[in-house]
Amino acid sequence: MDSPTILLTNDDGIDSPGIRALADGLSDVGDVTVVAPADNRSAVGRATSSEARVQDHELGYALDGTPVDCVIAGIEALGPSPDIVVAGVNQGANLGMYVLGRSGTVSAAVEAAYFGVPAIATSLYLPGDRWKSEPDPEEYDEAVRATRYLVDQALDGDVFDQADYLNVNAPAPENGKTEMRITSPSSVYDMTANHDGETVTLQDNIWQLMEHDSFSDGEGTDRKAIMDGVISVSPLTAPHSTRRHDELDRLANSY
Repeated sequence: MDSPTILLTNDDGIDSPGIRALADGLSDVGDVTVVAPADNRSAVGRATSSEARVQDHELGYALDGTPVDCVIAGIEALGPSPDIVVAGVNQGANLGMYVLGRSGTVSAAVEAAYFGVPAIATSLYLPGDRWKSEPDPEEYDEAVRATRYLVDQALDGDVFDQADYLNVNAPAPENGKTEMRITSPSSVYDMTANHDGETVTLQDNIWQLMEHDSFSDGEGTDRKAIMDGVISVSPLTAPHSTRRHDELDRLANSY
């Protein structure tokens, strides 16, 4: 495909360095329209609004709404019809099955899939508390390069005949290798909660295990790829699958 039309969004907000890095990088391979949240809307999942204020921004449009709002507005109202939607680069990884529904970055890609538009969600793994502070612009280079490559190459093949969207995670810049691996989201889950007085503290223990290199996951998973220092690409579908079986039919028939 010659010069695809790209709708670019994120969940960190339009002023984040990750979306600027992608806007610059993707302009080499396509016509980029940016519609992104006016401020940080991380971990909002597929939340939507009925109305959102929009303002012009040097990168495109800043929407007072969620990443899903941005995709809907970009496709239906603000931009040309896109050939592909790209979300990111997220400041922090989006790894594992249980994270997919929480992530605003991934949710933007899922929303695009319901419109029938291919999508890529791209995130950068930053160990420890590094995801809380703004990375240097060059730390996004490999994530941008991988996304640009996929946009440039995947639309001309049958990648998106088999997958609705790609969840891409780049390893920590200091550990990265020039390698890409096709993966599945890890099924490992380790959330705990502690009650102390009027407060309940919720803790995702996996990130601490990864930080200390003590996390063990199966071959072929997204986390294993990141721990090995390679780009993880998980091809995923958006619609929820349905499995009928005899026992559930029996319950319905006896109701």
